[in-house]
Order: sequence, then structure tokens, then C-alpha cells
Amino acid sequence: MRMTEIDFDGRKPIDSYGPGFFRIEGALIEGPVLMTADGAIRWAGLDDTSAVLKNLADMDVVFFGMGAEIAHLPGDIAAALKEAGIAFEIMGTPAACRTYNVLLSEGRQVGAALLPA
Repeated sequence: MRMTEIDFDGRKPIDSYGPGFFRIEGALIEGPVLMTADGAIRWAGLDDTSAVLKNLADMDVVFFGMGAEIAHLPGDIAAALKEAGIAFEIMGTPAACRTYNVLLSEGRQVGAALLPA
């Protein structure tokens, strides 16, 4: 089997996640986080729609990690994203982290808005 190193081209993948936290570039971030082209930003959560619109508007797609299980995105947030023309996918946080890293490694412009699992 041939193993190759993943190259994220200087962008920041999600190293790990757990109950209430994310680890990005070795730094522990507790609570919700936005993953942008420049790295991680602490996020106030689903009540902070403006941070998502400001920091993730230029992404091909934004993954919403809704916690341990998939849940609906509140209607006002979904409407604001659609109005801004931001494509988004809703999934559980573990799946959102994995999918974010895979597409990031492919050179895609992806973002994530993640609630801790």
C-alpha cells in the first residue's frame, strides 16, 4: 500500500474534536468555531449569523456541524444564507469535520460553522 502525505497548501485542517472542543494547529478551542480560509475563529453559535455571513461568504460551500447528531438549521439563518447566495450543507459535527478536511485537501474553498459534539 502506498501512503502519501496530505498537503493542505498552508490552510488549516481540523486536527481533532471532542466533547465541547476542537483542536486546530495544536491549539484547543472550546465551544463553537468557524473554519475560514485563514483558520479558526471563535464563534458565538447559531445566534451569530453575521459572523457566518462576514467570514464565510466567499466559500464554495459551508458545512454546518450541528453537534453530535444532525439537526435542522434555524429558519432565519438558512434564509439569510440563501439570500446571500452561500451554499451550505447541514450534518453532524463529526461528519462536517471529516468532510471539511477532505475537501480542504482537494484545494476547494470550503468553510465550516461547527457546534461542539
